[in-house]
Amino acid sequence: MQAKDNSFEQSHGDLFRSSLEQIVDRSHPLYALANKIDWWRFDHSFGALFAQKKGRPALPTRLVVGLHYLKHAYNESDESVVARLLENPYWQYFCGFKHFQHTLPIDPSSMTRWRKRLGPDKLEELLTVTIHTAKAEKLLTERHLERVNVDTTVQEKAIAFPTDARLYHKARRVLVRLAKKMHIDLRQNYERTGKKVFLKQGRYASAGQYNRSKKETKKLKTMLGCVIRDIERKCSNPEGRLVKVLNIARAIFHQKRNDKNKVYSVHAPEVECIAKGKVHKKYEFGCKVSMVSSSKDNWILAIDALHGNPFDGHTLKDALQQAKEHTGWQPLHAYCDKGYRGVAKEITDTEVHLSGKKKKSMKASLWKWFSRRSAIEPIFGHLKSDHRLERNHLQGQDGDRMNAILSGCGFNLRKLLRAFFLLFSQGLFWRYFNHPAGFIGLSMSEDHFKMIPAHAL
Repeated sequence: MQAKDNSFEQSHGDLFRSSLEQIVDRSHPLYALANKIDWWRFDHSFGALFAQKKGRPALPTRLVVGLHYLKHAYNESDESVVARLLENPYWQYFCGFKHFQHTLPIDPSSMTRWRKRLGPDKLEELLTVTIHTAKAEKLLTERHLERVNVDTTVQEKAIAFPTDARLYHKARRVLVRLAKKMHIDLRQNYERTGKKVFLKQGRYASAGQYNRSKKETKKLKTMLGCVIRDIERKCSNPEGRLVKVLNIARAIFHQKRNDKNKVYSVHAPEVECIAKGKVHKKYEFGCKVSMVSSSKDNWILAIDALHGNPFDGHTLKDALQQAKEHTGWQPLHAYCDKGYRGVAKEITDTEVHLSGKKKKSMKASLWKWFSRRSAIEPIFGHLKSDHRLERNHLQGQDGDRMNAILSGCGFNLRKLLRAFFLLFSQGLFWRYFNHPAGFIGLSMSEDHFKMIPAHAL
């Protein structure tokens, strides 16, 4: 059934509950931002995904959207963001409540189901709204959109480092568990033997005894092959999840060192091995993420996860098109690194500039924008350290895309909060210098400063 009305609490007074309007400080950035976001746009965009008159009413759209904004703005999990909602009246007001809540308004698992229902394409609306809010407040203008920076990074998946021994052991364990659930009587499941061999293999590898380690790895592979063949004999027509896991186990069993499109995880077979040439991290296991940011002020205009480890240059056209859809403006200049070589002629609406040119070969005004290309690198750093892009816990390829998009939403939301805080600070000092005698005290600004975590400033 469709979601409840956005004003899902009665606006009239309640003698037994505290009104958030009376609790919160109206100059707080979250209060100001909550009143600037166009929440009705989400109801209009997502309403078609819910049945009109069937079933239990869905959760209020503003509540779930607000929780996702806060989750990625403050680097929380589904469980922790719901738990912290009870402690913070500003978060409750941001999510649309009229009165202070003392019980959990939502189960964390509902956020997972809501994301699956919407999908990554619909979730892009959350990023678009942050951009439109910045445009409405004159924080993002058409002049910002004339020049953009484009680059890619790697979003790692939440998997253990893939080794042959670990993959053989994990694939066998998952097959044995599914066989028990489907009442398939295996000749031997190697539960105790497999665990002992796996531990022994790790000890030999840690001690540098690689010949012994290879022997134990071979034993684990043999055990996996025995379980696969036993299931194939006793279940000629496997169904459901067993078919998928059997195909993954066969791929793990047969893959060689130099094969392409290898499987690196049983529960996340979409993971790819990407070498970015980093000294401290030779290989990263996940997927590529393409991003477009404004050269001035570093607003994220487009961000998406890409599968298949594509060449960076082949992603440029789609990235610029996505930025145009989100902002309504066509970027005139795109500044990229040398990974985008060979595609400048294919892009007709935007002039592509590659890094590596010498300063003497151009005017000072042009060199200023060339030197701004590297400003996109710290954005990736903040996305990974502060907005959950470093290690993705969402399932599947859609989970990769959703996590990347929501990370961009969290980044833009924090920029909006900083902008509202600075506007408040300027007004505070203006009042102080114009009316110093009647001003209560400058310590008031310190209290407001403490309301925002240090990492958000």
